[in-house]
Amino acid sequence: MKIDYNKHIWEGWTVQNFIDDLNFSFSYVKDTFKTRNELKEWCMSNQPYYKKYIKEVVEHFNIELKLK
Repeated sequence: MKIDYNKHIWEGWTVQNFIDDLNFSFSYVKDTFKTRNELKEWCMSNQPYYKKYIKEVVEHFNIELKLK
């Protein structure tokens, strides 16, 4: 999947904005994820303002983890 980091998600926020916001926290918790669904749930609950699934955000972090 090719990720469009400039894709508009919500009120001026792009995929990259959400990734940037989560990146610091992710570095501390990344070793705790066992499944892609756990990663998805974490992303949704920790994203600012927008608590819905953003597949590009989850995929970005999953590239590093390679979860199924």
